[in-house]
Amino acid sequence: MARLRDRTAGAFAEAAARTGYCSHPIRLQGTSTTIDAATGEVLSQFSSIEAPLGTLYRACGNRRESVCPACSRVYARDTFEMIRAGLLGGKSVPDTVADNPLVFATLTAPSFGHVHGTGGKHRGGRCRPHGTGICAHGRPRSCTAQHSDTDPIVGGPLCDACYDWHSAVVWQWHAPELWRRFTIALRRHVADLLGVRESALRDVASVQFAKVAEYQVRGLVHFHALIRLDGPDGPGSPAPLDGEALAQAAKEAAQAVVVTAPPVDGGDVPRVLRFGKQLDVRCVRSGVPDNDDGTDDLRPEQVAGYLAKYSTKGTGTDPSAPRPHHQRLIRTCRWLAERARTACRGLAGPDPEDDDGCLCGHCADSPYRLLAKWAHMLGFRGHFSSKSQRYSIPLGHLRRARARFQKLKADADRDGTPMDTADLENRLLADDEDTTLVIGHWTYAGTGWTNPGDKALADAAAARAREYAQWKARTRGGEVPITPAA
Repeated sequence: MARLRDRTAGAFAEAAARTGYCSHPIRLQGTSTTIDAATGEVLSQFSSIEAPLGTLYRACGNRRESVCPACSRVYARDTFEMIRAGLLGGKSVPDTVADNPLVFATLTAPSFGHVHGTGGKHRGGRCRPHGTGICAHGRPRSCTAQHSDTDPIVGGPLCDACYDWHSAVVWQWHAPELWRRFTIALRRHVADLLGVRESALRDVASVQFAKVAEYQVRGLVHFHALIRLDGPDGPGSPAPLDGEALAQAAKEAAQAVVVTAPPVDGGDVPRVLRFGKQLDVRCVRSGVPDNDDGTDDLRPEQVAGYLAKYSTKGTGTDPSAPRPHHQRLIRTCRWLAERARTACRGLAGPDPEDDDGCLCGHCADSPYRLLAKWAHMLGFRGHFSSKSQRYSIPLGHLRRARARFQKLKADADRDGTPMDTADLENRLLADDEDTTLVIGHWTYAGTGWTNPGDKALADAAAARAREYAQWKARTRGGEVPITPAA
């Protein structure tokens, strides 16, 4: 109502549309000048005063749907296109890549104690009906309740005292290293199957992957990965193994990976960390001409949609109604970080430097000193979405192509001429450097809309845009897992 009264509703609508209806846009004030790099001619000038509402609003770009639904949709769409290009070609990836062997692997965390669940068909929908007896702390090892997905107890341990909270956090902290060692072990297994040394593998084959991390309801991550085998000449070149052999190599590599985690302090013990026993490796595409569909009923675009959806998920911790076991993991992260710092103070003397810039010589040896800074992520410090170098087009190139498209569209609208769509994709993805130089002087003015009403309107517009995109996809007769951004 305030926007209607002061006649700024139109300016707000334009500002919100420019950010893609972001929930927490960045506010900037300043000027920028565009100069021809060759001649030094000033082509244009822009000031934030000229922007709607007198401030330049930029999208926050957060990948988590719980933080910003609009920006997370853009991130998911980019991830979908990146993964899809590595599956079927396009976006500078040759179409022949669709003939190469492809495997979908899920690597989970091990069990650190029995937890509540929603049951399943084999359990009659009950949580844990087959447990027997009571634990050492007097709690039953079974639960016959039928929990809903929204029940805060789901994912929490049956007995808090039996659950190994410290090992769960330490595993989460070292999960990125487990993944790194898995990729090394996978290449070694492929080299063994081909009868060559690991150092000579690049001469006969290339292992490429795209991976995302997803939080389970118990608060631990597991990794979903698409693994592709190429020939020595890069994406699309014939692979020397089929999908079945690649799947077996991935399974053996995941089972063989081990990380020995150092103790937190003198009162702790080293831990041997592995992936969980619930290992799922499926052949999506065998790469054999007579058997192109692999062994499982999985379509490449379906898998790309899965990974894009997982890439926008957060910890699942709702600040308004947090799950108790997630809060316990956060406290454990902070407690272990404090133990690492306390051990440092004991070694360094009575007056060490602060924990952010400690120069005592011992903090640097502790991998757990920064655990508290990652407590909000339940101890996980890795990348949620990553890929090997030659799997597909980088996300940065897709973002640059989007910016180029928006500039071409703005120029066409300003000049009143139709946009030239001939060879558009190649022009957007070209590596040509820009011939203009932009010199800007900007200052940070804040984050978020200036009042709750603006945020509510932006969120509502983003929701309507998402519903419209889903309706449009259904009316075309196709079902796409990730809708395009507004």
